[in-house]
Amino acid sequence: MVYFVGAGPGAKDLITVRGMHYLEQADVIIYAGSLVNPELLQYAKKDCEIYNSAEMTLEEVIAVIEQAEQQEKMTVRLHTGEPSIYGAVREQMDILEEKGISYESCPGVSACFGAAASLNLEYTLPGISQSLIITRMAGKTGVPEKESIESFAEHKASMAVYLSAGRLKEMAERLLAGGYQKDTPAALVYKATWKEEEAYICTIATLADTAERHNITKTALVLVGEAVEHRHYERSRLYAPDFETEFRRKKS
Repeated sequence: MVYFVGAGPGAKDLITVRGMHYLEQADVIIYAGSLVNPELLQYAKKDCEIYNSAEMTLEEVIAVIEQAEQQEKMTVRLHTGEPSIYGAVREQMDILEEKGISYESCPGVSACFGAAASLNLEYTLPGISQSLIITRMAGKTGVPEKESIESFAEHKASMAVYLSAGRLKEMAERLLAGGYQKDTPAALVYKATWKEEEAYICTIATLADTAERHNITKTALVLVGEAVEHRHYERSRLYAPDFETEFRRKKS
């Protein structure tokens, strides 16, 4: 059996309880070594076989899984954050299905939520934004034209941009071209929830300078939108005295 497990944003104790139990039980762990906190491997039992997928091809990963299956061993494929977001898991699952190998998924906490916790943000502030756009700029993996940074910027929703910290000048230009103002709040969060975490509040106009000043070129998340500075928002109607629910009557 293969378990695809989300490692969470970084901190060892931000993996789910279920994910931790899978790591404790695993006979084989294949982890995304370039991004997953190695401290999570402390949950593994002493005789567990551990492989770093950063040094492997897809075919090599599948070969390790196949060998484990032949030996009736349990495998954990440990991905960073939440595997369904930029996890490249579907291609692995399709191959496992072709080979008749059973698998299950265990969700994890994505970096944008780790970053929000570090900055005490609420992405969906009433009167400001009720949506969170999770996206990235095109790199080795392309991005459909209809999902460009400019097109998403038109919505003025809260935005979390992954895998793009090395191209912040271009990102800022494209955000502005999409309709954001130069003074729109932004945040640069390096290694959210890791011990090495660095988080800086800035604006779209100062994003690139902020990264250069702190020597941040990768492993950072960019947050954009008025919710970053939590200004000018409205109080939630859910807890308003004149709002009635099945649990609470109106209060005058």
